[in-house]
Amino acid sequence: MRQNKQVVPAILTDNPQTLEALVRQTESFTHYAQFDIMDGKFVPSRSIVWQDIQRLSPGLDWEVHLMVAQPEDCFEGFRKAGARKIVFHYEATPSPQKLVREIREIGLQAGIALNPETPISAVMPLVPEVDSVLFLSVNPGFYGAKFIPEVLDKIRKFREAQPGCETGIDGGIKEGNIADIARSGVDVIYVGSAIFLQPDPAASFRRLVELANKPG
Repeated sequence: MRQNKQVVPAILTDNPQTLEALVRQTESFTHYAQFDIMDGKFVPSRSIVWQDIQRLSPGLDWEVHLMVAQPEDCFEGFRKAGARKIVFHYEATPSPQKLVREIREIGLQAGIALNPETPISAVMPLVPEVDSVLFLSVNPGFYGAKFIPEVLDKIRKFREAQPGCETGIDGGIKEGNIADIARSGVDVIYVGSAIFLQPDPAASFRRLVELANKPG
């Protein structure tokens, strides 16, 4: 488990012009980001696609969080666009092990995400094969959705069982709850609206990092 908690900006938009503005802004205050991708099937909303990211050639390292119904269909596209890691949803496929292998075969890191209602027992067999497990603390697909605090209990239980696995949380995180979230045992905290919908996103990002790593 990391001593310092990593805060990662989560970029979500359906507009290529807005995407460019968000990416350039993010480049100014951090070296790593996540792109949220939605297809209107696995979740009701839609977002930009891999071609939009490829056109921008982001000047930072990044991963992609696929909230899509057939994630394997776009693995190669995100590799071309420059992704470092692909995170897909356990609930989106009957064959998660197969998808992990496909991601590995194209030279990328593999992560798996769990919706709030999915038990940790579902992902335990996959832990030796993945680079990270991402816990959704909202019902996915909506920007600024309400945080589900019961997910922290899942994270604590998972951390006890799998202390060596990188663990992330995504959804509903803000200044008022990030310290409690950090104490649950997560390594990486993904934040969207609490950064990008604030008057000064860079200052908000720095404040969240400070709160996540505050002793006590």
